[in-house]
Amino acid sequence: MTALPNAAEERLAARPVSTPAAVPYPPGSRTLELGPHAHAQLVVPDGPPRPRPLLVFFHGAGGTAAQSVDLVGAPATAREALVLAPSSVAATWDLIAGGLGRDVAVLDAALEQVFARQRVTGVAFGGFSDGASYALSLGLANGDLAEAVLAFSPGFASPPRRVGRPRVWISHGTDDRVLPVARCGRRLARELDASGYPVTYEEFDGGHVVRPTDVTAALTTWLG
Repeated sequence: MTALPNAAEERLAARPVSTPAAVPYPPGSRTLELGPHAHAQLVVPDGPPRPRPLLVFFHGAGGTAAQSVDLVGAPATAREALVLAPSSVAATWDLIAGGLGRDVAVLDAALEQVFARQRVTGVAFGGFSDGASYALSLGLANGDLAEAVLAFSPGFASPPRRVGRPRVWISHGTDDRVLPVARCGRRLARELDASGYPVTYEEFDGGHVVRPTDVTAALTTWLG
């Protein structure tokens, strides 16, 4: 198993390299073992190895990496993107549970493994519900790594500090009973826009869900 690096709060140390040293992962899905009770799913598109973008997607509270892959795996790999779906060590992400640390270290270890074997052309963070709040918080703190954040029904953004100016895409249902749109997605979009971030905001008639059409729209905003 890979030893976890020390995480300095919200900052991720792993970065893509121009010439990965190890043999690329073959197409398909696999589990990355990252230490005790820590793992992530990596999905590689079909076809020969080539430089590809990477979507890191965080599940909602009580969710799993497999659920993240079910939500975004097929549409992302159809666009030639790698998908990295980490699992939170506890029931939800460390930021929501009390403070950044363990899950950041696990993500850093996962990214190090991916960057050591895959040529990555760009990185986006995405997530649903608690995972969307985590993607926003971690993405805004690591905008020198994440060029975009794709947030489906987020509750908040709480980066300890902000680095860079990633593009932000947010969707939220007008009938969301879990994280009401007025104090969550709508407020976040307004505040981030006022702070100078390039924001795309989509509301839809519905509840606390991720719609396939929104996944497609988010990927298009990121990948063009």
